[in-house]
Amino acid sequence: MNLNKPNIFFAGAGSIGTAMGNTLARSGRKVTLYTIEDHVAESINERHINPDYFPNAPLSPKLVATTDVHDLQQADILFLAIPSFITVDFVLQNKEHINDHVILINLAKGFGCGKKTITSCLGKMIENPICSMKGPTFAREIINAAPTALTFASLDEKLCKKNRDIFSDTPIYLDFTTDVEGVEILSILKNIYAIILGIVDAHFNSPNLRFLVLTRAFDEMRRILLRCGGKQESMFHYCGYGDFSLTALNDLSRNRTLGLLIGKGFFTRDISDKVVLEGKMAVNIICQEILNESEINEYPLIFELNKVFINNYDISSFVGNILKLAR
Repeated sequence: MNLNKPNIFFAGAGSIGTAMGNTLARSGRKVTLYTIEDHVAESINERHINPDYFPNAPLSPKLVATTDVHDLQQADILFLAIPSFITVDFVLQNKEHINDHVILINLAKGFGCGKKTITSCLGKMIENPICSMKGPTFAREIINAAPTALTFASLDEKLCKKNRDIFSDTPIYLDFTTDVEGVEILSILKNIYAIILGIVDAHFNSPNLRFLVLTRAFDEMRRILLRCGGKQESMFHYCGYGDFSLTALNDLSRNRTLGLLIGKGFFTRDISDKVVLEGKMAVNIICQEILNESEINEYPLIFELNKVFINNYDISSFVGNILKLAR
């Protein structure tokens, strides 16, 4: 691997893959997006536009796309920018095209196989270095070159310096940790608790109540993080306080918006099946596999949200219920 000019690939040409890939390409690096969509690859290569995600944002000519999975053999660094529920399968199915030296950096947020995180799953299945990168990011901000913060997590501290060098001439700012598992867990929890904040705000436009719940949510996240083996200091990296605050309080957040829809009574079977599947699965895994029913008073927010997903729940009682349990 050429440490000065590594071949950078992104698996996925969606919003985050395109935005981060274009950011690196603007700094003068050649970046390749792997996609299964022929029309997206053709448009990126010929018109320098991603028609599905950023039709009005011109892309760097150094950002190229491919639909040939064999091209992954050229990668030195591979960012995983595909949905969490297919990330592990994608790597395993294409393992023959990913050389042993390739550094894998997971951008997806969700469980990977059963109740294990994506990095934990991959770490048991392949020999490559497995890293995580998470933070308070909206892709539409990144594509417009807004200063953006991310936490890079690797068990090998040497990789932190390599990654810093890659992003040194970009508007992306990094902090670092060796707590890979903690960063992955926080990326799952922040989406869950953002749904809760959305439900609360759907019922009450009250700063007092909002920050009461926000504070209790942050503490509940901290205790689950420790329960899962993460480090408390990760809460105060970009992946913790920053990502949770952005996701829970900003209306561009899909999970907060989902909470607002649920709180307003728009939680239909159609929404349940098509939109909340990943969040619903994450809540269920944590409540059924990681926590115990006897701990409902210790983790009242997440257990109450789980009731919303599994029962005919009277959503008008949600805020009152979590306040009773929070005393």
